[in-house]
Amino acid sequence: MATTIMEIPVDTSLKDKATEVFDKIGLDIPTAFRMFLTRSVYENGLPFGVTMPRPCSNGNAGLLALHALSMEAKRNGTSEMTLDEINAEIEAARAERSERLARETAE
Repeated sequence: MATTIMEIPVDTSLKDKATEVFDKIGLDIPTAFRMFLTRSVYENGLPFGVTMPRPCSNGNAGLLALHALSMEAKRNGTSEMTLDEINAEIEAARAERSERLARETAE
């Protein structure tokens, strides 16, 4: 496979921050960039959504986090659950875990 050298001007601070992130997951910049290009080809576009965050009326990070959780709840179908339904789900999960642990202990 033929290779090409690419030179891309990048702000030093951005490069340093990205290097820190990639180091933590065991990647170097060239590998991460190749992964980005490979995924872009696979997706036939950018491998992530390109949107502007919705502005928060007072810039409060907590409100942004709450909005993100709300959107996730809508996506996974739990946004309309009542407190009783949520508590029932928790109790069912706990009971299932207890039964599984009891079976594993008995074996």
